[in-house]
Amino acid sequence: MRSFNVLYTGDYLDQTGKPVFADLALDLYEPAPWVRVDFLRDQAPIPGDNGYWDRLYSLEVGPHHVGAANAIVIFRPWVQSTAFAQGADELTVIGRAGAGYDKIDLAACTENDVAVFNAPDTLTHATAAAAFLLILALAKRLPEQERLVRSARWDLQPQTMGTDLPGKTLGIVGLGASGRELARLAAPWGMQVIAYSPRADREEARRLGVVLVPTLDELVRRADFVSLHNRLEPSTRRMFDEHALRAMKPTAYFVNVARGELVDEAALVNALAEGRIAGAGLDVFEHEPLPAGHALLGLPNVILTPHWLPSTRDAARLTMASVANGILRAAQGAPPENVVNPAVLERPRFRRKLARFAENREQNR
Repeated sequence: MRSFNVLYTGDYLDQTGKPVFADLALDLYEPAPWVRVDFLRDQAPIPGDNGYWDRLYSLEVGPHHVGAANAIVIFRPWVQSTAFAQGADELTVIGRAGAGYDKIDLAACTENDVAVFNAPDTLTHATAAAAFLLILALAKRLPEQERLVRSARWDLQPQTMGTDLPGKTLGIVGLGASGRELARLAAPWGMQVIAYSPRADREEARRLGVVLVPTLDELVRRADFVSLHNRLEPSTRRMFDEHALRAMKPTAYFVNVARGELVDEAALVNALAEGRIAGAGLDVFEHEPLPAGHALLGLPNVILTPHWLPSTRDAARLTMASVANGILRAAQGAPPENVVNPAVLERPRFRRKLARFAENREQNR
């Protein structure tokens, strides 16, 4: 039996050093006593450190973490090339607890013979449902309606009328898993669904009743609701810029549950403040956490959630179970599923690192 050391990033812990989530699917390791689980405790919050929450999304995996683990499970921290400054003789896999992996330097991982895998489908419905919730809340002007009650301004009812979804056009940017799920959720509401997604399967789009448009410009000109679901890549960073926002209808709403860096946030603030679009629902931001005093916080026509709206108990269990199963495969000398840097699988050094744990398969029979 060969021990396999798994370290979960420290942002999974609370200030007492206990897991902040009730269900990390750690029970799945119980039949595999050779898997040793701990946390990167120097990344965890400590009592009295109020600045921790400002640093939360800038945490990084360091060389001392890499040297101490056979596997690391990533929640929020970055994995930069500097994490491998002392090599990666022991580290074999990195599990990303979610679909996105833009904070992990895949080239550096491959160069150091570390396979990175993710959980691509576990948040699909939760993410699409979050987007649709924002669409419906914006259409019905839910925050403004609530403010009328809290401020006892029922006389303003006529000035706070929403709109219905049937007959409106939903524009989806990125017809990947969550984009397709949003199309399915919107179908019973009588919306026309269009999408800008250069890599989309045209036949699948047709089956979903989605009309693919050739340019982002056409999508934003036609859509009553624009929802982002594409990946953050060099070509998509700030793709939603001043030009795209000016092309939107003044009655249109903008929704982003993908990545904040897809949007020129200053341009979005100006569009909202000047009333050039009707409103926005945002779960992600260019810089997280959103700083106190940020201009978005003072705008009445925007719904803000803390990069957490798709995070349900159901989705969390699916995600953590998917990651644990990938770790268990690696701990028995087999590559995990959903490897996002597949070139590493053919590298001799990676194969040797993984093969060290093949003896654990016998223990599991």
